[in-house]
Amino acid sequence: MKKTTTKILLVDDDKDVIEVLTYNLSNDGYKIFTANDGLEAVRKSKECSPHLIIMDVMMPNMDGIEACEILRKDNKFNSTLIMFLTARGEDYSHIAAYEAGADDYITKPIKPKVFMSKVKSLLRRLDENENKEEVITFENFKIDRESYVIYFSDEKYLLPRKEFELLYLLASKPEKVITREKIMDKVWGVDVVVGDRTIDVHIRKLREKFGNKYFKTIKGVGYKFTVN
Repeated sequence: MKKTTTKILLVDDDKDVIEVLTYNLSNDGYKIFTANDGLEAVRKSKECSPHLIIMDVMMPNMDGIEACEILRKDNKFNSTLIMFLTARGEDYSHIAAYEAGADDYITKPIKPKVFMSKVKSLLRRLDENENKEEVITFENFKIDRESYVIYFSDEKYLLPRKEFELLYLLASKPEKVITREKIMDKVWGVDVVVGDRTIDVHIRKLREKFGNKYFKTIKGVGYKFTVN
């Protein structure tokens, strides 16, 4: 994806933050849109269809968490990347952000070099996703990446974003062991700090929905999706 075609929506009620981020992103060739709160972010997103939304958590009228939840309920934004800006030390905000469907977060005060590195890392993931197979089909599974919908044994499942991406990653390479490091990189990103048990918890949730036989643990290495 060329930078000149990449649209980024910046959302923050602090004009100074908007100005600094706009300066850095514009200088790197991205097309920038802005909003001042969550309500405006939802409206602007529908108007400009951004590839990446960078959004503050605490804002008037509607906070970033609620805005993210609204956008994630709209299939139009299934592939849209969302990164949150959070105050340093707000651990609860990080957890809430991921539960709402965020892809990453960065803490304030923002360091431009770290910020730009995270943006480029996220957008590389978007490019990788565009080249992936949209639908994976097995005997009981149909995994539709475009609509983020799972069909299993004639039932429809709408999974939380990270559960879906974990299932898609494993199912895209059936019978192949995916290391924990690879899973963390592809689903959460190398710069994201999450608990050691995060992958295990998500695997447990997938097993609860679809059964144990599809998800095999390779002790000390990772997991694989098995169809035999």
